[in-house]
Amino acid sequence: MPKPQQYRGRLFGKVAIVTGAGSQGEGSGVGTGKAIAIVFAGEGAKICLVDRDAARAEATRAAIVAEGGEAFVAVGDVTQDADCAGFVAETVTRYGGVDVLVNNVGIASGQTRLEKLNAEDWDRVIAVNLKSAVLMSRHAIPEMVRRQGGAIVNIASIAALRGFGGGVAYGPSKAAMIALTRDLAVMYGRDNIRVNTVAPGHIFTPLSEGLLGDDARAIRRKAGPLGIEGDGWDVAAATLFLAGDEARFITASCLAVDGGVTETGSLAAYGMITG
Repeated sequence: MPKPQQYRGRLFGKVAIVTGAGSQGEGSGVGTGKAIAIVFAGEGAKICLVDRDAARAEATRAAIVAEGGEAFVAVGDVTQDADCAGFVAETVTRYGGVDVLVNNVGIASGQTRLEKLNAEDWDRVIAVNLKSAVLMSRHAIPEMVRRQGGAIVNIASIAALRGFGGGVAYGPSKAAMIALTRDLAVMYGRDNIRVNTVAPGHIFTPLSEGLLGDDARAIRRKAGPLGIEGDGWDVAAATLFLAGDEARFITASCLAVDGGVTETGSLAAYGMITG
């Protein structure tokens, strides 16, 4: 799908923080964090672009500025409390507050059985995928309370909704992110803070382009009812909806952006999806 058009300034006047805002890998697609940041800026938000890689984040910033948007790069480690506090503090200093937080950063542990899982790999995946969302939310929420409301969107995965069968730490970390979403939504609902999850699946990004061959991509296109892959712009469009005021009555939800594959995976295994 091409980059979504600008609709009507859905986030005009808003300030957003997007973690993992640089695309990983060198390919023809766009990473989810980069896509989210570009779309948010196109809708009028000022963006803090968080990434561990300055060059990747700067590429996102350049794309935003080229289209008349405003953003700055914040480099650091989202698993470290001091860095997360710093990202929020710098955003407040530059832009006056925080209205939207997108916890997008994530890594996988590789395909391995549980008995072969390295304990350090487990700790790293849980830290990057889950602890980062806890720390970023912990520091952003008081600023949202000060602004009398806000929105958090956590980027999980359909691996949180169905058995994944590989990368033992990945699915549990993303499932825990959905549980975190629900708890925060209940805890801060009276503060006018909405918290939701987007669960992507079968999304084509520069990173996946380096991991999947043409045959694998063809197989996963056939697994879903739409018969296509999604991309970073699809995830960005869903995230934009949940971040904006049109979703004012939606919280604690999990929106699968997967072309319906979570509903048809078992059918595909038996050749029951046509097309």
